Amino acid sequence: MEDINLHFTGDFHAIGAANNLLAAMLDNHIYQGNELNIDQRRITWRRCVDMNDRQLRFIVSGLGGKVNGVPREDGFDITVASEVMAIFCLSKDINDLKERLARIVVAYTRDGKPVTAGDLKAQGAMAALLKDALKPNLVQTLGKTPAFVHGGPFANIAHGCNSIMATKMALHLADYVVTEAGFGADLGAEKFIDIKCRMAGLEPSAVVIVATVRALKYNGGVSKEKLGEKNLEALEKGVPNLLKHVENITKVFNLPAVVALNRFPTDTEEEIELVKERCGALGVNVKVSEVWAKGGEGGIEVAQEVLRLIEEKNSSMNFAYELDIPIKEKIKTIARRIYGADDALFTSDAEKQIGELEKLGFGNLPICMAKTQYSLSDDATKLGRPEGFKITVREVYVSAGAGFIVAITGSIMKMPGLPKVPAAEKIDVDENGRITGLF
Repeated sequence: MEDINLHFTGDFHAIGAANNLLAAMLDNHIYQGNELNIDQRRITWRRCVDMNDRQLRFIVSGLGGKVNGVPREDGFDITVASEVMAIFCLSKDINDLKERLARIVVAYTRDGKPVTAGDLKAQGAMAALLKDALKPNLVQTLGKTPAFVHGGPFANIAHGCNSIMATKMALHLADYVVTEAGFGADLGAEKFIDIKCRMAGLEPSAVVIVATVRALKYNGGVSKEKLGEKNLEALEKGVPNLLKHVENITKVFNLPAVVALNRFPTDTEEEIELVKERCGALGVNVKVSEVWAKGGEGGIEVAQEVLRLIEEKNSSMNFAYELDIPIKEKIKTIARRIYGADDALFTSDAEKQIGELEKLGFGNLPICMAKTQYSLSDDATKLGRPEGFKITVREVYVSAGAGFIVAITGSIMKMPGLPKVPAAEKIDVDENGRITGLF
């Protein structure tokens, strides 16, 4: 686990190197005479680093005189938010990777035309850096079953799924494949279906929605310190959050689902029965999972229900929206159908950006919403199943290589900061190389 959560096979480093190579080539092109007539005020490509570091969100680079480059405003994103990460996960092979890398829009000219990585002739070198990283990484679980760990775009700022190559390779090697989509059905699942499945021609046979009694009580207003205490009233208030995720899967996407309730020692039978009753009213079964404590044996109930759903499936998956409607309508549709919002609002900057993107021919791409994972709304403090709210979109830009439009909502940032007490303070390694404090 420590290896996977630290450097692992170096895939993230390769993605960061490819991202920053493109940034270096872009600035070098400007320094060497700017033949492409790039408007330095409209450079959209940022550098990246695999570290939460708020100090790097906005910087000025190229200082120190003529030999050190052309001064300009710049900044860093976290590596998982890089478009290179999204491309890496959505590419079908090395040729598709190069074609997608070439389509990355890095800036605009002084007359408003997009400048791409292909214009800078960067795609070949970027692909060379990613050649080995593109191969799925095979590991085994504690239960000695095979698993691919490949890619890592966060679902709150990117599309939240592992690579298409790993998924398709697994489908060739196993009778049943389980894949994860980050965070809830408002983020990971929506993007998994509307972006990844749409691009790759995939359709899941069943969906497992993972929940805990503790998280539902938190959504019902209980402080983190008291989540271990029995509280049916708070659970009743928090369950609607789970029910919205269930409805998204079963009613919007038209897929069969089971709720896997990860059991904690403090969960009571009354609390578990309440969750089962509320989900059962929507025609979805809840199965208790005790995998953490018992390994694979603790997941048999969930697995049996998944098999039953697969065998009985008799409907086809739906997307949340069609691609041929305008960008604003796609965003509004996601806000209304998936989040339960009354509407989506757009800042004047976002309105202008959408108009420009549609004029440039990007209007038929799917949407990748960047939104907090802590709420169905764009406000992390609105817990449970909020009503009567609107989503605010403050920025919209194209990830042309990945093949989607990114809509930034609320206060979401592509470069997080460290908390008051960083986890790094608790991590150590002993004389035998054993790492502690990661979990």
